Amino acid sequence: MHNQSSRTHQSHRTSTSPADVLRAAREFFAHGSSIYAAFVEKEGPNHLVLRGQGGEEVVIAAFVDGGDTVVSGSSYMFDQQVARFLTTLAPAA
Repeated sequence: MHNQSSRTHQSHRTSTSPADVLRAAREFFAHGSSIYAAFVEKEGPNHLVLRGQGGEEVVIAAFVDGGDTVVSGSSYMFDQQVARFLTTLAPAA
């Protein structure tokens, strides 16, 4: 069985630029099913903090590392949605 606490922070390497990752995250979470929708509460050049139902926080960060973009996502209750979002990103070259 997979330990739930180990899924609260997930990461992925992609060829997508950090700005495009954050744009995709904003759209992905805004158009999720109604109980899993989350909307931007705070944002910076390399991160988004989204707020979902019940005040659930979703944090997505993206930064360049050696030519790839490293994306990390963190949430407790939206861990499956974070994992699903990460799979929508192109893999690193």
